Amino acid sequence: MAGRTIAGAGGLAPHTPVLLPEVMDHLGVVGGGRYIDGTFGAGGYTSAILERGGTVLAIDRDPAAIAAGALLVAEAKGRLKLVEGNFGDLDVHSRALDFTPVDGVVLDVGVSSMQVDEAERGFSFRLDGPLDMRMGQSGIDAATLVNQASVRDLAAIIRIYGEERKAGRIARAIERARGEESILRTGRLAEIIASAAGPRGASRIHPATRTFQALRIFINRELEELARALAAAEAVLNEGGRLVVVAFHSLEDRIVKRFLQERSNVIRGSRHQPVAHSAPPTFRLAVRGAIEPSEAEIERNPRSRSARLRAATRTDAPPRALDFSAVGVPQLRGVLGPEAYQ
Repeated sequence: MAGRTIAGAGGLAPHTPVLLPEVMDHLGVVGGGRYIDGTFGAGGYTSAILERGGTVLAIDRDPAAIAAGALLVAEAKGRLKLVEGNFGDLDVHSRALDFTPVDGVVLDVGVSSMQVDEAERGFSFRLDGPLDMRMGQSGIDAATLVNQASVRDLAAIIRIYGEERKAGRIARAIERARGEESILRTGRLAEIIASAAGPRGASRIHPATRTFQALRIFINRELEELARALAAAEAVLNEGGRLVVVAFHSLEDRIVKRFLQERSNVIRGSRHQPVAHSAPPTFRLAVRGAIEPSEAEIERNPRSRSARLRAATRTDAPPRALDFSAVGVPQLRGVLGPEAYQ
């Protein structure tokens, strides 16, 4: 069944693929075609591709997702290869498995609902659990960052990656609280943030939303990985191949938009600062702007509300070098990277 969820140790994963008909339409799956699902998750897009006769290389950095996908691999009878790794390395995985060039790449960016809904993963401020937030099982966790990073670094991370106006106030509150006792639980961190941020007012979102987002993005290097994945897709797609990306918040969508504009040579300069394109376009935009979920889909799946789909078709031009700043990846100048806290 297209868009089904996969079974894991805890039963069926509570996941509904977002914009599934639109993703499949723009991916243009054909029988015998080769496709990369760079963010396997619960296997919704992969299942739909397999049902349409495609062969899939699926990637996920979460070992739990890989383990849960074993049954789908068996059912696919050789048409699904499932790899644990970062989607920023999808070109490396593709070449290592002799799975290139490909006819389509689909990316569903950000944290999966499976991860958010499992308290022990530490992603959610709504479910008390250990302060973790790692999509894989390596590298620093959120507790290490929250208890060791300087106030200056915390404020920068929360302001840039969370787009939080009260970042300084929240960072100082975290410093005071950790001076009394280490912050090890999501519930405790959410309390500290809510107290520092003050009344919610007319806002519909929880005061901790942006800070949790920021910490998660930083720990997992999500924006850098997204940019790398877009460039990797450019490297492995054949002429006429499709790239389809679903993003869920403004920072992600901005990078996808900027990348596709830059690669399709549609960025317009002003008359005072014209944009010079020295290289031919590597993509043609499939749609102008972004596709959003229908009201009916939002009603069925409220988590789809912020989703934005962008799609493009690969040309025959050679791939270009990736410039993080050119595609809008925020630069945290002077802030130590996650590896500094190992």
